[in-house]
Amino acid sequence: MLFYWIIGIVIVQRLIELLVARRNERWMKSQGAIEAGASHYRYMVAMHVCFFVSLLAEVFYFNLSPPPLWPVWLSIFLLAQVMRIWCLASLGKYWNTKIIVLPGANVVRRGPYKFIRHPNYVIVATELLVLPLLFNAYFTAILFTLLNIWMMTVRIPEEEEALKNETDYQDVFSIKS
Repeated sequence: MLFYWIIGIVIVQRLIELLVARRNERWMKSQGAIEAGASHYRYMVAMHVCFFVSLLAEVFYFNLSPPPLWPVWLSIFLLAQVMRIWCLASLGKYWNTKIIVLPGANVVRRGPYKFIRHPNYVIVATELLVLPLLFNAYFTAILFTLLNIWMMTVRIPEEEEALKNETDYQDVFSIKS
């Protein structure tokens, strides 16, 4: 029962985030924003959809149940959700699932963005690992952690290049990791 609740809530959360992203995209583009990295976006979306399919399939096929450490994994996952909301709230209308940059804008320097460049990507990596571990789905945890690492080697450089070219990103984050 825990599995159904958690997966259902996460899927609904992701669908709501897509609606917010679409609204933010319309606003940003109406302000003159440009999109970068569009060529890899569909693969990233496919990876995230396949993550849920794999998690569901692995849990059902092998009849997996939460391990004894499930409260630890759930606590880490819930902390990641709080951090995710903090990231989204900090970026406000600038948050998106796509790389959309408003030329001449100042980069956000509040919330977790005061401390690291890409906190949302750290959170996504945590979720892709911890959510499957919450249900002993080791195959999904390993496979999608590796796929996400590969995806970030494409996405982060694309995003940083767009931000460096169009905003004050270079000046703001020149010394942060």
